[in-house]
Amino acid sequence: MQLTDIGQAYLISVRDALEHIAFSTNGLFGPELKTSIVVRASAAMIIWLSSKLSSFQKEHPQTVIKLETSLWQKESEKHPVDVEILLAAENQSDPRMVKLSDELIVPVCGLQTSRQIQRPADLMQLDVIHVLGFDDHWARYLSVNGLPTDKVSPRVVVDTSVAACELAAAENGCAIMFKRFAQQAIAAGRPIKIVGDPVANGQSHYVVRRNTTSTEKRASTAFCEWLATCF
Repeated sequence: MQLTDIGQAYLISVRDALEHIAFSTNGLFGPELKTSIVVRASAAMIIWLSSKLSSFQKEHPQTVIKLETSLWQKESEKHPVDVEILLAAENQSDPRMVKLSDELIVPVCGLQTSRQIQRPADLMQLDVIHVLGFDDHWARYLSVNGLPTDKVSPRVVVDTSVAACELAAAENGCAIMFKRFAQQAIAAGRPIKIVGDPVANGQSHYVVRRNTTSTEKRASTAFCEWLATCF
Protein backbone atom coordinates (compact mmCIF):
# COMPACT_ATOMS: atom_id res chain seq x y z
CA MET A 1 0.00 0.00 0.00
CA GLN A 2 1.34 3.44 -0.93
CA LEU A 3 0.11 6.94 -0.15
CA THR A 4 -0.91 9.22 -2.98
CA ASP A 5 0.68 12.65 -3.38
CA ILE A 6 -2.29 14.19 -1.57
CA GLY A 7 -1.95 11.58 1.19
CA GLN A 8 1.77 12.35 1.56
CA ALA A 9 1.00 16.07 1.93
CA TYR A 10 -1.77 15.33 4.44
CA LEU A 11 0.55 13.04 6.43
CA ILE A 12 2.89 15.96 7.19
CA SER A 13 0.05 17.93 8.79
CA VAL A 14 -1.21 14.91 10.72
CA ARG A 15 2.29 14.07 11.98
CA ASP A 16 2.77 17.67 13.18
CA ALA A 17 -0.59 17.61 14.96
CA LEU A 18 0.24 14.32 16.70
CA GLU A 19 3.62 15.68 17.81
CA HIS A 20 1.91 18.75 19.30
CA ILE A 21 -0.50 16.48 21.18
CA ALA A 22 2.41 14.39 22.49
CA PHE A 23 4.30 17.52 23.62
CA SER A 24 1.19 18.87 25.38
CA THR A 25 0.52 15.53 27.06
CA ASN A 26 4.10 15.28 28.32
CA GLY A 27 3.94 18.88 29.49
CA LEU A 28 0.79 18.24 31.51
CA PHE A 29 1.40 14.73 32.78
CA GLY A 30 5.09 14.07 32.20
CA PRO A 31 6.56 11.14 30.28
CA GLU A 32 5.10 7.72 30.86
CA LEU A 33 7.06 6.35 33.78
CA LYS A 34 6.29 3.52 36.17
CA THR A 35 4.65 5.56 38.91
CA SER A 36 4.03 9.06 40.21
CA ILE A 37 3.31 10.55 43.62
CA VAL A 38 1.64 13.82 44.54
CA VAL A 39 3.23 15.73 47.43
CA ARG A 40 1.49 18.68 49.05
CA ALA A 41 3.39 21.24 51.15
CA SER A 42 3.70 24.97 51.70
CA ALA A 43 5.42 27.03 49.01
CA ALA A 44 8.29 27.76 51.42
CA MET A 45 8.74 24.05 52.16
CA ILE A 46 8.78 23.18 48.45
CA ILE A 47 11.46 25.82 47.85
CA TRP A 48 13.45 24.52 50.83
CA LEU A 49 13.29 20.98 49.43
CA SER A 50 14.19 22.03 45.89
CA SER A 51 17.95 21.94 46.46
CA LYS A 52 17.71 18.45 47.98
CA LEU A 53 15.22 16.80 45.63
CA SER A 54 17.77 15.70 43.04
CA SER A 55 19.15 13.04 45.41
CA PHE A 56 15.74 11.34 45.57
CA GLN A 57 15.33 11.60 41.80
CA LYS A 58 18.69 9.92 41.24
CA GLU A 59 17.77 7.05 43.56
CA HIS A 60 14.28 6.67 42.04
CA PRO A 61 14.54 7.62 38.35
CA GLN A 62 11.22 5.99 37.45
CA THR A 63 9.18 8.04 39.93
CA VAL A 64 7.53 11.32 38.95
CA ILE A 65 7.05 13.79 41.82
CA LYS A 66 4.18 16.24 41.48
CA LEU A 67 4.52 19.08 43.99
CA GLU A 68 1.36 20.93 45.00
CA THR A 69 1.17 23.93 47.32
CA SER A 70 -1.21 23.91 50.26
CA LEU A 71 -1.94 27.63 50.20
CA TRP A 72 -5.31 28.37 51.80
CA GLN A 73 -7.12 25.39 50.35
CA LYS A 74 -10.40 24.38 51.90
CA GLU A 75 -10.62 20.70 52.76
CA SER A 76 -13.33 20.20 50.12
CA GLU A 77 -11.15 21.82 47.42
CA LYS A 78 -8.01 19.78 48.00
CA HIS A 79 -6.95 17.27 45.36
CA PRO A 80 -6.07 13.73 46.46
CA VAL A 81 -2.40 13.46 47.40
CA ASP A 82 -0.06 10.64 48.36
CA VAL A 83 2.15 12.56 50.80
CA GLU A 84 1.44 15.73 52.77
CA ILE A 85 3.90 17.81 54.78
CA LEU A 86 2.07 19.60 57.58
CA LEU A 87 2.88 22.18 60.22
CA ALA A 88 1.09 21.57 63.50
CA ALA A 89 1.35 22.06 67.24
CA GLU A 90 2.27 19.04 69.34
CA ASN A 91 -1.26 18.78 70.75
CA GLN A 92 -2.76 18.81 67.24
CA SER A 93 -0.87 15.79 65.92
CA ASP A 94 -2.41 12.35 65.44
CA PRO A 95 -0.94 8.83 65.09
CA ARG A 96 -0.76 9.09 61.28
CA MET A 97 1.58 12.08 61.49
CA VAL A 98 5.31 11.37 61.67
CA LYS A 99 7.36 14.22 63.12
CA LEU A 100 10.12 15.56 60.92
CA SER A 101 11.43 18.45 63.01
CA ASP A 102 10.61 21.04 65.65
CA GLU A 103 10.81 24.58 64.31
CA LEU A 104 12.45 27.83 65.39
CA ILE A 105 11.56 31.36 64.31
CA VAL A 106 13.92 34.28 63.68
CA PRO A 107 13.59 37.93 62.64
CA VAL A 108 14.94 38.79 59.19
CA CYS A 109 15.38 42.05 57.32
CA GLY A 110 17.36 43.48 54.42
CA LEU A 111 21.11 43.98 54.65
CA GLN A 112 20.88 47.76 54.97
CA THR A 113 18.10 47.62 57.56
CA SER A 114 20.01 45.02 59.56
CA ARG A 115 22.57 47.67 60.53
CA GLN A 116 19.92 49.30 62.72
CA ILE A 117 19.50 46.18 64.88
CA GLN A 118 21.78 45.90 67.89
CA ARG A 119 19.33 44.32 70.35
CA PRO A 120 15.81 42.81 70.24
CA ALA A 121 14.16 46.09 71.27
CA ASP A 122 15.39 47.67 68.02
CA LEU A 123 12.99 45.42 66.10
CA MET A 124 10.08 47.48 67.40
CA GLN A 125 11.30 50.49 65.42
CA LEU A 126 10.95 48.67 62.08
CA ASP A 127 7.93 48.24 59.83
CA VAL A 128 6.33 44.90 60.63
CA ILE A 129 5.79 42.38 57.82
CA HIS A 130 3.06 39.98 58.89
CA VAL A 131 2.42 36.55 57.35
CA LEU A 132 -1.18 35.37 57.41
CA GLY A 133 -1.58 32.08 59.24
CA PHE A 134 1.34 32.82 61.56
CA ASP A 135 -0.49 35.32 63.72
CA ASP A 136 1.48 34.58 66.89
CA HIS A 137 5.01 34.80 65.48
CA TRP A 138 5.64 38.44 66.31
CA ALA A 139 3.94 38.21 69.70
CA ARG A 140 5.83 35.04 70.60
CA TYR A 141 9.20 36.46 69.58
CA LEU A 142 8.73 39.75 71.41
CA SER A 143 7.35 38.05 74.52
CA VAL A 144 10.30 35.66 74.82
CA ASN A 145 12.61 38.69 74.66
CA GLY A 146 10.68 40.51 77.38
CA LEU A 147 9.17 43.09 75.02
CA PRO A 148 5.55 44.32 74.91
CA THR A 149 3.41 42.65 72.28
CA ASP A 150 0.82 45.43 71.95
CA LYS A 151 3.19 48.08 70.64
CA VAL A 152 3.60 46.73 67.10
CA SER A 153 1.14 46.46 64.25
CA PRO A 154 1.67 45.19 60.70
CA ARG A 155 2.48 47.64 57.92
CA VAL A 156 2.44 44.96 55.22
CA VAL A 157 0.45 41.71 55.26
CA VAL A 158 1.24 38.80 52.93
CA ASP A 159 0.03 35.22 52.69
CA THR A 160 3.33 33.37 52.22
CA SER A 161 6.71 33.35 53.95
CA VAL A 162 8.28 33.53 50.49
CA ALA A 163 6.64 36.92 49.86
CA ALA A 164 7.60 38.12 53.35
CA CYS A 165 11.22 37.19 52.67
CA GLU A 166 11.24 39.13 49.40
CA LEU A 167 9.72 42.20 51.06
CA ALA A 168 12.38 42.07 53.77
CA ALA A 169 15.10 41.69 51.13
CA ALA A 170 13.76 44.85 49.45
CA GLU A 171 14.22 46.80 52.72
CA ASN A 172 10.48 47.00 53.41
CA GLY A 173 10.71 46.08 57.07
CA CYS A 174 11.20 43.02 59.23
CA ALA A 175 9.55 39.60 59.09
CA ILE A 176 9.51 36.73 61.56
CA MET A 177 9.95 33.42 59.75
CA PHE A 178 11.16 29.88 60.25
CA LYS A 179 14.90 29.67 60.71
CA ARG A 180 15.36 26.87 58.14
CA PHE A 181 13.60 28.91 55.44
CA ALA A 182 15.61 32.04 56.28
CA GLN A 183 18.86 30.08 56.11
CA GLN A 184 17.87 28.57 52.77
CA ALA A 185 17.07 32.02 51.35
CA ILE A 186 20.46 33.35 52.51
CA ALA A 187 22.24 30.34 51.00
CA ALA A 188 20.39 31.01 47.73
CA GLY A 189 21.77 34.54 47.68
CA ARG A 190 18.79 36.57 48.88
CA PRO A 191 20.00 39.83 50.49
CA ILE A 192 18.55 39.26 53.95
CA LYS A 193 20.09 38.79 57.38
CA ILE A 194 18.93 37.05 60.54
CA VAL A 195 18.96 39.78 63.19
CA GLY A 196 18.10 37.92 66.39
CA ASP A 197 18.47 34.67 68.27
CA PRO A 198 16.10 31.82 67.34
CA VAL A 199 13.01 31.18 69.45
CA ALA A 200 10.96 27.97 69.64
CA ASN A 201 7.52 28.52 68.14
CA GLY A 202 5.77 25.46 69.57
CA GLN A 203 5.12 23.88 66.18
CA SER A 204 6.68 21.04 64.22
CA HIS A 205 6.66 19.77 60.67
CA TYR A 206 5.07 16.36 60.14
CA VAL A 207 4.65 14.07 57.16
CA VAL A 208 1.48 12.09 56.49
CA ARG A 209 1.15 9.32 53.94
CA ARG A 210 -2.35 9.17 52.48
CA ASN A 211 -4.17 6.17 51.00
CA THR A 212 -2.54 5.05 47.75
CA THR A 213 -2.33 2.06 45.44
CA SER A 214 0.31 -0.58 46.12
CA THR A 215 2.71 0.85 43.50
CA GLU A 216 2.27 4.41 44.73
CA LYS A 217 2.51 3.19 48.32
CA ARG A 218 6.03 1.89 47.72
CA ALA A 219 7.05 5.18 46.10
CA SER A 220 5.40 7.18 48.88
CA THR A 221 7.17 5.13 51.54
CA ALA A 222 10.51 5.68 49.80
CA PHE A 223 9.83 9.42 49.57
CA CYS A 224 8.88 9.68 53.26
CA GLU A 225 12.00 7.78 54.30
CA TRP A 226 14.14 10.08 52.14
CA LEU A 227 12.31 13.15 53.46
CA ALA A 228 13.18 12.27 57.06
CA THR A 229 16.90 12.39 56.18
CA CYS A 230 16.55 16.02 55.00
CA PHE A 231 15.74 17.37 58.47
